[in-house]
Amino acid sequence: MRLLTHNMLSSNIKGVTNGFPLRIEVEKAMEKPVDFKGDFIRNLFPKIDWTALVEASRSLGYAELPENADAAASMLESEEFLQKVHHALLEIHLEEGALVCPETGRKFPVSKGIPNMLLHEDEV
Repeated sequence: MRLLTHNMLSSNIKGVTNGFPLRIEVEKAMEKPVDFKGDFIRNLFPKIDWTALVEASRSLGYAELPENADAAASMLESEEFLQKVHHALLEIHLEEGALVCPETGRKFPVSKGIPNMLLHEDEV
Protein backbone atom coordinates (compact mmCIF):
# COMPACT_ATOMS: atom_id res chain seq x y z
CA MET A 1 0.00 0.00 0.00
CA ARG A 2 1.40 3.35 -1.00
CA LEU A 3 1.38 6.30 1.35
CA LEU A 4 -0.77 8.09 -1.22
CA THR A 5 -3.47 5.48 -0.53
CA HIS A 6 -2.92 5.77 3.22
CA ASN A 7 -3.44 9.53 2.99
CA MET A 8 -6.91 9.00 1.53
CA LEU A 9 -8.14 6.31 3.97
CA SER A 10 -10.03 6.82 7.20
CA SER A 11 -11.91 4.65 9.66
CA ASN A 12 -15.63 4.51 8.96
CA ILE A 13 -16.68 2.60 12.06
CA LYS A 14 -20.13 3.64 13.32
CA GLY A 15 -19.81 6.41 15.89
CA VAL A 16 -16.23 7.37 15.02
CA THR A 17 -15.90 11.12 14.54
CA ASN A 18 -12.12 11.28 14.14
CA GLY A 19 -11.02 8.33 11.99
CA PHE A 20 -8.10 10.07 10.26
CA PRO A 21 -5.18 9.63 10.01
CA LEU A 22 -4.86 5.92 10.56
CA ARG A 23 -1.71 5.05 12.50
CA ILE A 24 0.60 2.59 10.75
CA GLU A 25 2.05 -0.50 12.41
CA VAL A 26 4.80 -1.86 10.18
CA GLU A 27 5.79 -5.48 9.91
CA LYS A 28 7.27 -5.25 6.41
CA ALA A 29 7.88 -2.26 4.15
CA MET A 30 9.56 -2.03 0.77
CA GLU A 31 10.46 0.42 -1.94
CA LYS A 32 9.26 0.06 -5.52
CA PRO A 33 10.60 2.51 -8.12
CA VAL A 34 8.07 4.60 -10.06
CA ASP A 35 8.79 7.05 -12.91
CA PHE A 36 9.04 10.61 -11.58
CA LYS A 37 6.50 13.18 -12.81
CA GLY A 38 6.97 16.52 -11.08
CA ASP A 39 3.77 18.06 -12.44
CA PHE A 40 1.74 15.18 -11.03
CA ILE A 41 3.21 15.79 -7.55
CA ARG A 42 2.64 19.57 -7.83
CA ASN A 43 -1.02 19.03 -8.80
CA LEU A 44 -1.53 16.40 -6.11
CA PHE A 45 0.04 18.47 -3.32
CA PRO A 46 -3.11 20.48 -2.36
CA LYS A 47 -5.06 17.24 -1.87
CA ILE A 48 -2.55 15.71 0.54
CA ASP A 49 -2.88 15.97 4.31
CA TRP A 50 0.74 16.97 4.93
CA THR A 51 0.88 16.14 8.65
CA ALA A 52 -0.51 12.65 8.01
CA LEU A 53 2.02 12.08 5.20
CA VAL A 54 4.96 13.16 7.36
CA GLU A 55 3.82 10.90 10.23
CA ALA A 56 3.23 7.94 7.93
CA SER A 57 6.55 8.32 6.11
CA ARG A 58 8.42 8.49 9.42
CA SER A 59 6.67 5.37 10.68
CA LEU A 60 8.06 3.62 7.59
CA GLY A 61 11.57 4.95 8.24
CA TYR A 62 11.62 7.90 5.80
CA ALA A 63 12.36 11.24 7.49
CA GLU A 64 13.24 13.46 4.50
CA LEU A 65 10.05 15.56 4.46
CA PRO A 66 9.78 18.91 6.27
CA GLU A 67 7.45 18.98 9.27
CA ASN A 68 5.69 22.19 8.27
CA ALA A 69 3.17 22.18 5.39
CA ASP A 70 3.75 25.86 4.63
CA ALA A 71 7.47 25.24 4.26
CA ALA A 72 6.68 22.30 1.99
CA ALA A 73 4.32 24.38 -0.17
CA SER A 74 7.03 27.01 -0.65
CA MET A 75 9.37 24.34 -2.08
CA LEU A 76 7.09 23.10 -4.88
CA GLU A 77 9.42 24.52 -7.53
CA SER A 78 12.39 22.51 -6.24
CA GLU A 79 12.89 19.29 -8.18
CA GLU A 80 14.82 17.78 -5.26
CA PHE A 81 11.85 18.42 -2.94
CA LEU A 82 9.36 17.04 -5.47
CA GLN A 83 11.43 13.87 -5.77
CA LYS A 84 11.36 13.43 -1.98
CA VAL A 85 7.57 13.82 -1.94
CA HIS A 86 7.29 11.47 -4.94
CA HIS A 87 9.39 8.89 -3.11
CA ALA A 88 7.25 9.15 0.03
CA LEU A 89 3.88 9.04 -1.75
CA LEU A 90 4.51 6.52 -4.51
CA GLU A 91 7.63 4.44 -3.91
CA ILE A 92 7.43 3.50 -0.22
CA HIS A 93 4.99 0.63 0.32
CA LEU A 94 3.54 -0.96 3.43
CA GLU A 95 3.49 -4.66 2.54
CA GLU A 96 2.55 -6.22 5.88
CA GLY A 97 1.22 -4.61 9.05
CA ALA A 98 -1.89 -2.82 10.22
CA LEU A 99 -3.71 0.49 10.07
CA VAL A 100 -5.03 1.56 13.46
CA CYS A 101 -8.09 3.77 14.02
CA PRO A 102 -6.99 6.78 16.11
CA GLU A 103 -10.25 6.85 18.04
CA THR A 104 -11.10 3.19 18.71
CA GLY A 105 -7.75 1.45 18.34
CA ARG A 106 -9.33 -1.04 15.90
CA LYS A 107 -6.66 -2.60 13.69
CA PHE A 108 -7.24 -3.08 9.98
CA PRO A 109 -4.73 -5.63 8.64
CA VAL A 110 -2.56 -4.97 5.60
CA SER A 111 -1.49 -8.11 3.78
CA LYS A 112 0.51 -8.21 0.54
CA GLY A 113 0.12 -4.45 0.33
CA ILE A 114 -3.69 -4.55 0.45
CA PRO A 115 -5.52 -2.96 3.40
CA ASN A 116 -8.58 -4.85 4.63
CA MET A 117 -10.98 -2.11 5.71
CA LEU A 118 -14.02 -4.40 6.02
CA LEU A 119 -16.04 -3.81 9.15
CA HIS A 120 -17.54 -6.35 11.53
CA GLU A 121 -21.32 -6.48 11.68
CA ASP A 122 -21.44 -4.55 14.97
CA GLU A 123 -19.29 -1.72 13.52
CA VAL A 124 -21.64 -0.80 10.65
